[in-house]
Amino acid sequence: MIDHLLASENYGVAKKLLDAAALRHEALATNIANVETAGFKRVDLAPDFARQLADFSARPGMDTIEAIHPKVAEDRLTQAMRPDGNNVQVDRELLEMNRNALEYEFLTQYASDSIKRLKSAITGRIQ
Repeated sequence: MIDHLLASENYGVAKKLLDAAALRHEALATNIANVETAGFKRVDLAPDFARQLADFSARPGMDTIEAIHPKVAEDRLTQAMRPDGNNVQVDRELLEMNRNALEYEFLTQYASDSIKRLKSAITGRIQ
């Protein structure tokens, strides 16, 4: 019975978004670590993840959220700012990292609140 409650669509989407935020944080950290690497191209969450999530939301009940997997891909849209071909801009990466951290914090709070509501329903006590 608990598995069914935790398998709700909103909770499943929140878990996938948490996975994506953690993966994106790693990608942004990689970009910052390679800011001085000649020829390095920045990486980020692949744009197809957002498309898959939008498709999933547009067709509720048709697919399972478990079929969607966030991946990292090279950012082909950002042009190189340096002669060595590296296209990492530290200011942008730090800004994106802060934004991603806020999104991750929101999602962890949402998932935590979902579990707290479930616990309250089971125990009959509000905490």
